[in-house]
Amino acid sequence: MHLLKSSTLAALSIGTLAAMAAAPPAAPFRAPVMRPMSAVCPALFSWPPTMRITPAEARRTVELAICLDTSGSMDGLIEAAKLKLWDIVNDLALATPTPRLRVALLTFGNDGHLAEDGWVRVDSPLTEDLDEISRQLFALRTNGGTEYVGRVLREAGEQLEWTPSDSTLKLVVVAGNESADQDQTFRYADVCKGLISRGIMVNAIYCGNPADEIAPGWREVALLADGHYAAIDHNNGNIVIASPFDDKLAELSSTINRTYLAYGEKGAWGATNQAQQDANAQTRNSAVVAARCQSKGSALYSNEHWDLVDACRSAAFKLADVKDEDLPEPMRGKTLEQKQAIVADMAAQREAIQKEIADFSARRQAYVNEELKKHQSEEDRSFDTALRKAIRAQAMSKGFEFKVEPLTSRPLAQTAFVQRGDWWVDASYADEYDALVAKIKQPTFDETIPNTPEGREALLARLSESQRKAAQAIIDQMLMLSYWGGGLIVRLDGKLVCLTFDC
Repeated sequence: MHLLKSSTLAALSIGTLAAMAAAPPAAPFRAPVMRPMSAVCPALFSWPPTMRITPAEARRTVELAICLDTSGSMDGLIEAAKLKLWDIVNDLALATPTPRLRVALLTFGNDGHLAEDGWVRVDSPLTEDLDEISRQLFALRTNGGTEYVGRVLREAGEQLEWTPSDSTLKLVVVAGNESADQDQTFRYADVCKGLISRGIMVNAIYCGNPADEIAPGWREVALLADGHYAAIDHNNGNIVIASPFDDKLAELSSTINRTYLAYGEKGAWGATNQAQQDANAQTRNSAVVAARCQSKGSALYSNEHWDLVDACRSAAFKLADVKDEDLPEPMRGKTLEQKQAIVADMAAQREAIQKEIADFSARRQAYVNEELKKHQSEEDRSFDTALRKAIRAQAMSKGFEFKVEPLTSRPLAQTAFVQRGDWWVDASYADEYDALVAKIKQPTFDETIPNTPEGREALLARLSESQRKAAQAIIDQMLMLSYWGGGLIVRLDGKLVCLTFDC
């Protein structure tokens, strides 16, 4: 295990840590005013092309509400969320085009919440501040509880400010281990139908054995709102792999913090929270520290509400409007041109560090991918794998692309089939399939086989030996995940045959 040196933690004074208990002041609403970047921060307009990150307001948005059961038996789920938050962010950062990410956190089934609210609480509204989501996750504690799935889904739909755009990918993930139909006031069937009517998809993660009597209820939650379903082992499914690159990434995570220019009423709090979430990651393991560093080097990690470098990327921000007393000490009393030069210098330093982070993160990921092949069965039942699979498939349905090795990467399966979203496509048919999808068309199947023991056995018997082994590996994984959606597409004797996982 490789952790940052204790001297890093010593930099956090007692008074600074005490400030963490106070919530940050609400940010005033600022309507977006579109104007050329050169009119806002002329010095920044001369940044190198690699630094001209597309402003958040110009990127397509992905909104994700995470609803976690925090009743007494769910410590494993909460720990998984703490361990894997940054891995989930990093996977979404691979999407093309790079999205703008807003995340919310809700908890349910906790006796510490108000009974009149159905023991549901919105811990964080939809926000781009990923450090705030991390802070809330690390503050979670389990406590008894009655788990009202319908109620927490209703709160996610009504209390969060979802972007009213059809181009926005709007997702809810709800995870728990008790019956999904306990709420008789707000039944999940009615709530899910209401959510999908607004374009909000619901992914359901059952923390238990897929053969359990109550598991089908969780499957139905996903089905009713066009989501994905998975059954996971929330207590034993977290695979954590340390790498030889973790120490360097821990160092870079600390170094990049020095490029932030805290300003305004949220500045001191934001910088303190950034350091605190670094420290929280260190309390887990070196892999979490490394994953967090990778997120900090990506475009999805934005702190424009307290950092001048990030703020100046927005066309709605005007450096000249920031009062002198709200600026960092080194910028006070300077001319506008001098202030712009300081911001540009910090931006250039950050870009250089981000390049290093990207390089070491790529090496680390290659190492981790190789190690994961030894733990494939455990990874398949993990919280983050279930969530990343669902997000990827749904992002692809909205036109995002992931030009990387698929999450499911068994070498045998890859030789006979290629993964396309939820579907595993016969390698000999892949080019034709891609051409159809590019024209927003669906293939016409000559034969559709239901996902039953008899159907699977009949299909496997018709495949060649190499295809049969690959198909069996894919089917085994889908059954282990209790997967809903997609399937196998095979060309047999000139006919297109589909084994669907939709039944």
